[in-house]
Amino acid sequence: MFEDREDAGRRLGRHLVQLGVTASVVLGLPRGGVPVAAEVATALGLPLDVIVVRKLGLPFQPEVAMGSIGEGGIRIIDADLVRRAGVTPTQVSAVERREREVLERRAATLRGDRPRRDLTGKTVLIVDDGIATGATASAACLVARSLGAERVIVAAPVGGRDAANVVEGADRVICLEQPLGFQAVGGSYWSFPQTTDADVMRLLENAAARS
Repeated sequence: MFEDREDAGRRLGRHLVQLGVTASVVLGLPRGGVPVAAEVATALGLPLDVIVVRKLGLPFQPEVAMGSIGEGGIRIIDADLVRRAGVTPTQVSAVERREREVLERRAATLRGDRPRRDLTGKTVLIVDDGIATGATASAACLVARSLGAERVIVAAPVGGRDAANVVEGADRVICLEQPLGFQAVGGSYWSFPQTTDADVMRLLENAAARS
């Protein structure tokens, strides 16, 4: 169990240092992944940025991901789940349209007037607070690739035993803890409050000031 996201980030950061992981930039997944990513960036002495993605939840069960979207028009759909759940193309489009509006708003809010970091030819480290379905991490990997990243590493404090298999597009997936019976990310934290946009902006501003 982790005390909170900051504790998880510090422990993950130490683990990555021990593994000798190197990268050019740490990219946190808003919102909950950014407090973890901020601690990892500090441990590795790397700049911090965000890579904005949104889960596409089932219309009648939003917590279950049927896919995800990311900056640059990236879109991943779990066609098998959509078919089994009986979700129509119209319903998928409606969910995607709503989440795309949120994504674009959030990207503009979080970055403000700071330009997105150039990832061309770089090794990037994508960090989230946990890996469950892998949908958002997979979208983030595709976004990073589309922005020119040469190598993509995904790291999280916790994930399922199949974390390396559910994340698509990563060269390496690192989980500090992979407990038996893992079901939900929040179950591995004593304190797991919602991270706000203000929290994310503060962490990005502090990281930019340190740079």
